[in-house]
Amino acid sequence: MDVVSDAISAVRLGHPSSHRVRARGSWCARLDPYDGAGFHVVLKGSCWLLPDGGVPVLLGVGDSVLLPHGTGHVIADSPEAAEKAEPFERWAARPGSVEPAETELLCGEYRLDCSRLHPLLTELPEVVHLPSRVGSHLELRAAIDLLAGELDERRPGACIALPSLLDLLLVYLIRSWLTEATAGTWPRVLGDPVTAAALRALHTDPAAPWSNDRLAAEAGVSRPTLARRFTSLVGRPPMAYLTWWRLILAAGRLRTTADTLATIATQVGYGSPYALSHAFEREFGVTPGRYRAQAAERSAAAPA
Repeated sequence: MDVVSDAISAVRLGHPSSHRVRARGSWCARLDPYDGAGFHVVLKGSCWLLPDGGVPVLLGVGDSVLLPHGTGHVIADSPEAAEKAEPFERWAARPGSVEPAETELLCGEYRLDCSRLHPLLTELPEVVHLPSRVGSHLELRAAIDLLAGELDERRPGACIALPSLLDLLLVYLIRSWLTEATAGTWPRVLGDPVTAAALRALHTDPAAPWSNDRLAAEAGVSRPTLARRFTSLVGRPPMAYLTWWRLILAAGRLRTTADTLATIATQVGYGSPYALSHAFEREFGVTPGRYRAQAAERSAAAPA
């Protein structure tokens, strides 16, 4: 897999949720902070996004906004309406007006394990605003159109189509930010051919017996050149990044599978379950077994 896909897959929990909502007149809805990411896409009309502690953002037709860190916020027809906000779930469940809607939105959220986010996701700003006029983003527009159609008609197979389209939308939103970003580390990381090649190799086969020499050959440069460029951009040496990433993958498998520790150790490149257990406890502060139990408890307590 590639870095963006892996960064999302490693922390995703359960299925994303989404709504297509219609409004007219004066309206205002509140979404409290949560562990995950949320998005809004304006299909018709306009609205205001009022992030907690942030600057109000006016959203027009075709605009997309991603809140990658689950920042609490209000969406409303005007900034002045924030004090009258009602919970989003209650607002979205209200019967629609018989009058034509003035504003239509696609809204959704993704549950994520935010305890060990990939630095690519950590670097995303609190609010990623992608105005319709910025760039072409044809794939993003196509995903939005498909998602809107599925939410509107609920055709056969929607239970499979919707989660897949929501995952696709998240990838395209992050990809669009990487394309448009004028600052930040990870746009430069993925734009550097040497570092990008090394990351691609590590993410394609993290369990392989990588060494600095082998990875440098994969990237087509000398070992010192790889070490210098990779460490400068990513913030840690290649083998340190690989160790960290293997442990993140192990944590994901502990959360989402019933595989034995020995099986997981093989899957992520450790020679024995004991070696994995020692490294895991050093990184996460708990044993793999305790981590799995805690993850199960959190999942059972999470809203459906």
